[in-house]
Amino acid sequence: MTTSDTTTGPAPVPRPATLTGTLVDELTALVSSSGDAPPAVTHAPFDDTFLAELPQCTPADVTEAAARAREAQRRWAATPVAERVAVVSRLHDLVLDTRTEIMDLIQAENGKARRDAFLEVADIAGTCRYYARTAPSLLRPQRRRGVILGLTTVQERHQPKGLVTVVSPWNYPFSLGAGDTIPALLAGNAVLQKPDNQTALTALFGLRLAREAGLPEDLWQIVLGRGSVIGEPLMDVSDFMMFTGSTASGRRIAEQAGRRLIDCSLELGGKNAMLVLADADLDRAVEGGVRACFSSSGQLCISIERLYVADEIYDHFVPRFVDAVRSLRVGASYDFDHQMGSLTNAEQVEATRRHVDEAVAAGATVLTGGRARPDLGPFFFEPTVLTDVTTEMTCFGEETFGPVVSVYRFHREDEAVERANDTRYGLNASVWTRSLRRGTEVAARLRAGTVNVNEAYAAAWGSVDAPMGGMGDSGAGRRHGAHGLLKYTEPQTIARQRLFNLAPPFAAMDDEGFAELLTASLRLLKRAGFK
Repeated sequence: MTTSDTTTGPAPVPRPATLTGTLVDELTALVSSSGDAPPAVTHAPFDDTFLAELPQCTPADVTEAAARAREAQRRWAATPVAERVAVVSRLHDLVLDTRTEIMDLIQAENGKARRDAFLEVADIAGTCRYYARTAPSLLRPQRRRGVILGLTTVQERHQPKGLVTVVSPWNYPFSLGAGDTIPALLAGNAVLQKPDNQTALTALFGLRLAREAGLPEDLWQIVLGRGSVIGEPLMDVSDFMMFTGSTASGRRIAEQAGRRLIDCSLELGGKNAMLVLADADLDRAVEGGVRACFSSSGQLCISIERLYVADEIYDHFVPRFVDAVRSLRVGASYDFDHQMGSLTNAEQVEATRRHVDEAVAAGATVLTGGRARPDLGPFFFEPTVLTDVTTEMTCFGEETFGPVVSVYRFHREDEAVERANDTRYGLNASVWTRSLRRGTEVAARLRAGTVNVNEAYAAAWGSVDAPMGGMGDSGAGRRHGAHGLLKYTEPQTIARQRLFNLAPPFAAMDDEGFAELLTASLRLLKRAGFK
């Protein structure tokens, strides 16, 4: 990473041939818009050059799109699960086949490094494979124990919610757009998605691939617009809300969902902690820590912003960690030459700068980084390591969502656990130790929805068979695992009764006698070990 103080802006970054005007026109044509609202213009974060003019939607567009989606959903719900699975299986192959175009779009719209863009491709391929394999068994009717053994037979079924609204963010436009949509579709729902304008082309490319894979045209629709314009209409037509974004917005959505008595799943902010215990493998912990803090330029909900290091190794670990951060290759390119890219917009640059400047003014020390880098591009900020951060500083407890980590020394593991848990958030955490047993014990004491032992975040996130989500102000609900699909369904119990009703079976038996008989039967069932 260069350290020049020049503020001369860089030359425009040449775009790949895949990002032609023809592709942009084809993707924007997929927006469910009447054209009655003024379009929005987006720019590439690498160099702030024009990227796309996006159709915006009106409340009437949302209502019309929802009506078409509901009609398509009725037919889709009647489609055998095996046929739904075949669509997602084909989507898996298309995602891998078009990985270059997907990475180009993600980088053009988000500004992240290419290696981080590729992880979104791999993530969606894994999501397609997992749910294509598990959806048939998850959605198959299940037998449950009846109230009277042999006479009461019970089935648990799962009916689709209907119309699922997915509000997806700009930081992981493919992972968090397509990733939440795939299980909703497999469960038999229609999806109405509102991606952020800044990364709408990536979301639209996912939609195009799904239709190419055989998804009915109206089943997954994308609308674009500001939340202040189409947010309420989206909530009004929704049967389930899937939202990824800020905690403040998540609270508003939860309130609105509560008033409508619909369910929602919310992945919100984080102030995630990494604990480096005294027996950690320093080489692994340094490499993992750098990825934990600076993947996607820190614009990752599960990235690490607080780093707690055992006193015994602090003076060995921190210099090596700082050197590794300094050596990161930071820059703009549509190849794998750089390890960290740009922030996505001016607001993130300003928030990151404010957190760092306020901390330094109050006594924090910058070990490396600490500055915006307009010489690299309009939204670049150096990967930054701070120490001497105290409780009154904004970056101590508030999410920065940028390439900044604060390093703290701890003396006892109990102290490290207590300090890691001293936050209103609870999304992700990381523990580093040579002892997996010890790491697991510490992990179980951390109040976070996912905890990685000897890994930054990818082990938990990539294990799609396990649930992922937050505690506290980090959200409600989970994605991934069985729940990641079944949350998009309404459980239904069908109980069938044979021979006689659940009432006094004999004309001579009154209610009191029936109660005594049932009491004796319940005692017998317990002694016999029945559930």
